[in-house]
Amino acid sequence: MEIPDVTKIVTDLLVRYSFQVVAAVAILFAGLLCARIVGGFIERSLRRTTVEVHLQRLLVRAGKALVLLFTAILALDKFGVQVTALVAGISVAGVAAGFAVQGILANLAAGLSIMLSQQFRIGDYIEIGRVKGQVQSIDLTMTVLRTLEDARVLVPNRKIVGEIIYNYTGERRVTLTVQVGYNEDLDRALRTVRDVLTENPRVLRDPPPDVGITRLADSGIQITLRPWCKADDFWRVHYEVYRALLDRFRQQGIEIPFPQREVRLLQATG
Repeated sequence: MEIPDVTKIVTDLLVRYSFQVVAAVAILFAGLLCARIVGGFIERSLRRTTVEVHLQRLLVRAGKALVLLFTAILALDKFGVQVTALVAGISVAGVAAGFAVQGILANLAAGLSIMLSQQFRIGDYIEIGRVKGQVQSIDLTMTVLRTLEDARVLVPNRKIVGEIIYNYTGERRVTLTVQVGYNEDLDRALRTVRDVLTENPRVLRDPPPDVGITRLADSGIQITLRPWCKADDFWRVHYEVYRALLDRFRQQGIEIPFPQREVRLLQATG
């Protein structure tokens, strides 16, 4: 039995496929270089626009991925791989995998929709369903909110698309209430309330705040204040205005009533 010459076989393989290997490596190198150039061009172009930073990164990565995919197809073609059959096989496998990870794909599609529509941005304070918080990040699969209790809420993007979203970014309206006694001078009380709002630097002048009587309660007359403020100052306005109202009412002797009941004992005659 004749033993094959290993050296000759290796030499034949190198001669036969060396040019294909060199060509494939050259194509891959050129593809990496083109991907970097394309990514840099897309990044520079997007910097001059108002597109969100996270969406810019996504578009840059997508551009690079497309160039690298095209490069890989050309490199495989140099090795004699039937690209058409490969693409068909990948397509069939992709359909099967899509059914297995349809939840993830739904999140990806929803993430793209959120990024492109720009319904909200990073830093916005929004409400989705029963969740409120400041948007910390927007990824392809989920959106992260930071609540007032400093808790991180991870919301899948498919739960956001189609949901009613309240965006409180920019200006918010504060609703405050205070009661005064029935024996108080209402004009003086209303004037005092307006002065407190005017003196607070966090309360916006335009649009002007609304002040009026909204209820005749059991123990007093309820006055409602509805000033506007920046979204970041929403809770500070609560704290400062309530404290200022309490101090000013005490200075001017305006009564803040508290719930009380008058009980009469009737003596039975007999």
